[in-house]
Formats: sequence, structure tokens, C-alpha cells
Amino acid sequence: MTNLKEEGDSQLSTQLSELKAQLSQLSKRLEGIETNLTQVSVLSEQVSRLKDNFMLVADIYRYQNLQNYLEAGNWFEADQETIKLIQDIAGQTDLEELSPNDIKKFPCNGLRVIDKLWHTYSNGRFGFSVQLQIYQSLGGNLDTTIEQNQEMVEKLGERVGWRANNKWLKCNQLDYSLQAPVGCHPSSWWNSPYGSKMTNYFLSRLMTCQL
Repeated sequence: MTNLKEEGDSQLSTQLSELKAQLSQLSKRLEGIETNLTQVSVLSEQVSRLKDNFMLVADIYRYQNLQNYLEAGNWFEADQETIKLIQDIAGQTDLEELSPNDIKKFPCNGLRVIDKLWHTYSNGRFGFSVQLQIYQSLGGNLDTTIEQNQEMVEKLGERVGWRANNKWLKCNQLDYSLQAPVGCHPSSWWNSPYGSKMTNYFLSRLMTCQL
């Protein structure tokens, strides 16, 4: 009887040892998988940065002035340069000739590069994507842009500092510093001759471009 018990204990001990060894191997494999996943994540971020840099380098002269102004913290000049860029990309020399219908087919890459530059040099405070996120956080969506919902546009204006005391501020009344409300800039571009219609068309374009 004692021999049988000892034999059973020995088998159990052997099985436990084998199980521990298997668990150890599994743990090492999991560590290897985690390491690979981390490397994939890092590689993905590097590819994303390369794509952003390529968009800028591919047409570096077009965006160079904007980058210089933003890097120097000259937010007003950067704001004016943004208007020039949008006109240039759309092939228009006069802002009044740039219609809401033109915005419906505005190149997404151009919007992404401008937004990326603003977002990067403002430490995430400014940019089209920031403005769009605020609009959506207030309840804005494609339907409200199609409806030309003026209330939603006014809510956006109040949140980003374009309105005060139920009135729209003039561009020269805005704060062109990093102390301005989040999403305040670019700002002058939104002051289109087409009013809220352009605002809604532009917001719609930002959504379809997935900024």
C-alpha cells in the first residue's frame, strides 16, 4: 500500500513538473507576442508620422510659410496664411469666389496637412480636427450640417471664443495666443462671405475627410 502511495505521489509530482514547464513555455511565448505587438504598434506610429511628413514634403513650398509662422508662434499670420492656402488649393484667388459647392470637393489631403501643422505647433489646442471634435461634442453631425442648423453653429462659436454676449466677434477682437480658447484657430477662414452656409459645408467636409 505504501509503495502504491509513493508511486502515485511520484506520478503527481512528475505531472506537476511537466505542467509547470508547459506554463513556463507558454509565459515566454506570451512575452514574445507582447514584444511583437509593441514593435508593431511602434512601427505603425512611425509609418503614420512618415505619411504626415510625406504629405508636407511632397508639396513643401506650398505649406512652408504656414509651418514657419506656426513654429514661431505667429498665430495671426498663420491664420491669414491658412486662408491663402485654402484658396490656392481650391484654385481661387478671391475668397468670395470660393463657394460652398467648391468645398464639397476640397482635397482631403490639403485639409489634413493644414490641420496637422496647427495641431502640432499648438500642442493640440488649435486645428480643424479640434474644432470638429468640439462641434460633435455639442451634438453636431452630418444631419445638422445638412439642416444648416444655426443654433449648432452658434454653440460652436461660443465654445471656441468666436461669440460673446450673443454676438459674433470680429476677427481682430480674437485672442491670437495660446491662451485663446481651445479650438479658436484657425478662425478667419470661417468668416466666409457665404456665412453659416459655408460653415456647415466645411464642417461636413471635415467629417467626410475623417479629420
